[in-house]
Amino acid sequence: MALHVLTALAYRKGETLTSTELAGSVGTNPAFLRTVLGRLKAAGLIEVNLGKGGGARLGREPEAITLEDIYNALEEGPAMHKHACTAAMCQVARGMGPVLAALEADVNAAVRTRLAQKTVADVLGQVGQHP
Repeated sequence: MALHVLTALAYRKGETLTSTELAGSVGTNPAFLRTVLGRLKAAGLIEVNLGKGGGARLGREPEAITLEDIYNALEEGPAMHKHACTAAMCQVARGMGPVLAALEADVNAAVRTRLAQKTVADVLGQVGQHP
């Protein structure tokens, strides 16, 4: 949803869009979307003006906003969550903790690396290829 919002703002090139306009594009209600907008604003990805004539616009150029920036603004915790294996009498349970910890670190690093390689401008370019 956040990527959709940022791409829509990039598409509109500096225009200020209301939460109602953006919610219509995303397909959600404006009240819910305002929570997402608040987090994007706190991360410096958008600027928001309140009141009549207010709305949101990009806080940076689309080329300067990575998908990792968006992920950091909205996601809490790692991309992969391991479960706690507590059955001490089971050999598999005793060995799963370290195996899952290493896998979790690898997955999280891979996700962040990939997200850091794409920008809102990249997504906007791809969206423009689909009628």
